[in-house]
Amino acid sequence: MSELTLTVLRLGFLVLLWTFVLTLAGVMRSDLFGPRVTRSRTPKPAGRAASPPSKPAKPKGGRKGNARTLTVLEGSLAGTSVTLGTTPITIGRSAACTVVIDDDYASNHHARISPHESGWIIEDLGSTNGTYVQRTRVSGAMTVPLGTPIRIGKTIMELRK
Repeated sequence: MSELTLTVLRLGFLVLLWTFVLTLAGVMRSDLFGPRVTRSRTPKPAGRAASPPSKPAKPKGGRKGNARTLTVLEGSLAGTSVTLGTTPITIGRSAACTVVIDDDYASNHHARISPHESGWIIEDLGSTNGTYVQRTRVSGAMTVPLGTPIRIGKTIMELRK
């Protein structure tokens, strides 16, 4: 082979190696710090006064909306209960979460449980291993009935009165 061919092959291999290293660094970054979340800013309509921010929806009465606690049944926090209010509860490994679980299969910001008109809803926040209600994987917002197991990794919890 000529000297030029060997040089081009060496440079190509070097570019391929650096692409692999940078991709690996990006994957490790997203695993450690969670996915990037961008919030879209909606422009306010012209000519209208700014309205105060709306309050989160309070759960109505009835069986679904009567949940008062989130109780951990299995996992590192077994037996722990979190009182539910009008603000969403975040679950994950990050210290910024409301419920911090020490589970290798949980993401930093794994799931969010929020009050809704029809009761409580759960949303997966782009986790790697998924969030399950009973045996159904959560995709989008999903209503959680009382006493239904919620599984995040090895941690199992449920909403209770």
